[in-house]
Amino acid sequence: MRSTDSPVLSIDGLVKDVGPLASLDGKMLRVVSDLSLVAGRGEITALLGANGAGKTTTLECAQGLQKRTGGTISLLGQDPDTAGAELRSRVGVMLQDGGLPPSARPLPLLRHIAGMYQKPMELGRLVDRLGIDQFSRTSVRRLSGGQKQRLALAAALVGNPEILFLDEPSAGLDPQSRQIVFELIAELRDAGMGIVLTTHLMDDAERLADYVYIIDGGHNVAEGTVAELLAQEHSADIADRTLYFDIPPGLELGAALSAGLQVTQTRAGSFTVSGALTPADLASLAAWWAEKDILPASLRLEARSLEDVFLDISGRDLR
Repeated sequence: MRSTDSPVLSIDGLVKDVGPLASLDGKMLRVVSDLSLVAGRGEITALLGANGAGKTTTLECAQGLQKRTGGTISLLGQDPDTAGAELRSRVGVMLQDGGLPPSARPLPLLRHIAGMYQKPMELGRLVDRLGIDQFSRTSVRRLSGGQKQRLALAAALVGNPEILFLDEPSAGLDPQSRQIVFELIAELRDAGMGIVLTTHLMDDAERLADYVYIIDGGHNVAEGTVAELLAQEHSADIADRTLYFDIPPGLELGAALSAGLQVTQTRAGSFTVSGALTPADLASLAAWWAEKDILPASLRLEARSLEDVFLDISGRDLR
C-alpha cells in the first residue's frame, strides 16, 4: 500500500458485504474486497471505476456512513465506526445525491450548518465564490442539477473540514461552474486540505488528481500518479499515440506508414492512425503528402489518455 508522510485517510484490506436482499440467491453480496488506499494531506486522491465498482461504498465506509465487514480504516487518526462527533466536525462530505432538504433555501440552510461548527468558513465569501447568491431565494427542489451541486459543495465546506469527500463533484455542472469548482478544489488542496473524490470523468481526474486508484470488482487494480499510469504498458491494443487527419477522398495511404500501425478510415478522406508512432512515421507521411501535393484539411496528434488506461484495465464491455 502507498505510504504518505501525512495521511488523512488510510484504508487497509477493506471488505464490505451487503444483503441478503441485495443478491438474487439470498446470500450476502461482497461489494468491496480487500481494498487498500491512502490519501495524503494537501493532496487530491481520485477513485476511478465503472458503475458498481465499489467507489461510493468505499467512501461511505471511510466516512462511517456504512459499517465495514472487515479491514481497518483510519480517518484523521481515528476509526470512523467508533469515533464521536469531534471527528465528524473535521470531515466534509458531498454525497452524489446531494442529501439536501428539498424545502430549504440555500442561505438559511448554510447558516444553520455553519452554526454547528466552532470555526466555520466565512460564509459570505463561500457563497460569493460559488455563485450561490444568484439563487439564494430558490428552494432546493427548484434548483437545477448544477446549482444543487454547488450548494452541496458549500454545505460540505462551510464547517472548514480537514478532509473533504467528493462523490462525482462535477456532475451536472456547466462549463463555467465546473471551472469555478475546480479552481476552488485546487486552492483548498494547496492550503493543506486532504481531498478524496470519485468521478466517471477521466478529464477531471487528469486535471485534478495528485494520485489515482482504479477500482474494479470491489478492489483496487492499479494506482499511481496520472503520469505513472500513462507510462504503464498495460496492453499492446492501446495506442501510444493517435494521429487524425483529413485529406481529399479517393486516395489510399499505401506504403506511406510503417508496418504495425493501425490505420482506420472513418469516412471518405478521414483517417485515424494508432500505434507506436515515431518521428520517422510522421516524416514519411509528410513526404507522401508532398508527393501527392496534398495539404491536410485537419491534423491532430493525441497522446494516450487516462481513459485509455482505465478502459484497458477495467475492460470495454458494458456492465
